[in-house]
Amino acid sequence: MSTSETFSFRVADRLAGVDTSPVRDLLEIVSKEGVISFAGGVPDPDYFEVEDVRAAYAWVFEHQPQRALQYASSEGEPELREQAALRISRDLPTTAEQIQVTTGSQEGLFVVAQALVNPGDTILVERPTYLAAVQAFDLNGAHMVGVPTDEHGVLPDELERLIGEHHPKFVYLIPSFQNPAGICMSMERRRAVADVLLRTGTALVEDDPYGELAYAGDPMPPIASLPGMSAQTILLNSVSKIIAPGVRVGWMRSEGAIQFTLTVAKQAIGLQSPVPDQLAVARYLETADVEAHLQRVRPVYAERARAMYAELERVLPDGAQVTRPDGGMFLWARLGHGIDTTRLLEMAVEEGVAFVPGASFYAHDPDTSTMRLSFVTHAPDVIREGVERLASAIERYQREN
Repeated sequence: MSTSETFSFRVADRLAGVDTSPVRDLLEIVSKEGVISFAGGVPDPDYFEVEDVRAAYAWVFEHQPQRALQYASSEGEPELREQAALRISRDLPTTAEQIQVTTGSQEGLFVVAQALVNPGDTILVERPTYLAAVQAFDLNGAHMVGVPTDEHGVLPDELERLIGEHHPKFVYLIPSFQNPAGICMSMERRRAVADVLLRTGTALVEDDPYGELAYAGDPMPPIASLPGMSAQTILLNSVSKIIAPGVRVGWMRSEGAIQFTLTVAKQAIGLQSPVPDQLAVARYLETADVEAHLQRVRPVYAERARAMYAELERVLPDGAQVTRPDGGMFLWARLGHGIDTTRLLEMAVEEGVAFVPGASFYAHDPDTSTMRLSFVTHAPDVIREGVERLASAIERYQREN
């Protein structure tokens, strides 16, 4: 037997015993042949502005090829930081110096965890919350506590109670069209949450990748924009939903001394985000009609959200609960009836449809009868077929259990 077959690395404690990854499993499901996937938040590629993106990259390599291929600062390219600041300034005055570029907002979450979390520190998160945030915080040794939510987001009284009980390092929230539940905090709820955070002096990490995918009315301003909140908030954004997820560019807005700490953490993780992508995104945001793109996709996704909600309401068991989002990419179902959606998924894939079981979205004590479904990838007729397949899987599950 060769050395390579017998040698065993001594894995870090934080990864010892980890034999699966919900993100990796999700990506595998998305790519399965013949399966209608409601699993990933995968935008419909037919609506990518391919020519605008192509033109942005072409401009970069025509005018700045050497710069695009060279090392650069960890903070990010000045043009991109300026464009990010301009977008955030629609709700919250922001300078380019307050922007830290990241390789997607997912890297931003890991940078925040590296910068703020000591092993054993408590973080408060929504119940449920984004599964990759749970993974990033968990790998950095955080102890996460879920805050109960309703259709308007976290409950302010519960948030205040848990802050008093746990003294968290920060609170992590996705106020607009939350992943996984699809719910959007009302302005009244945002103000109530801000009041709790300000009175208790608690830091906020606000993740806002979906805010611009509002299907009715204007996008909600972030909690960070409310009076007094900007100094104690790290605000994360991404171009994944306004350009394309394959362009791995995002940014964080922060104020004060934490900016330097975030940059140091970013340097240790990836030194810099890819310069060609940064320059191309900056060019795209400067020259393309981003609002026209959003106006093109919003009604398409709104129709698909309505279609999925209607189909699920028709076939799910009596008493099942389904959120009805008016933005974003996801809705959330609670089946009840003792159904374990992790086991249900195996049958669903055999029937030719996939979703994400809800357990991975909980910091603790998961509701195993829940599931997340994305409605943005497929047209209504495909959604209808996929939900029919899901109904067949549920019927089979109930027969066999």
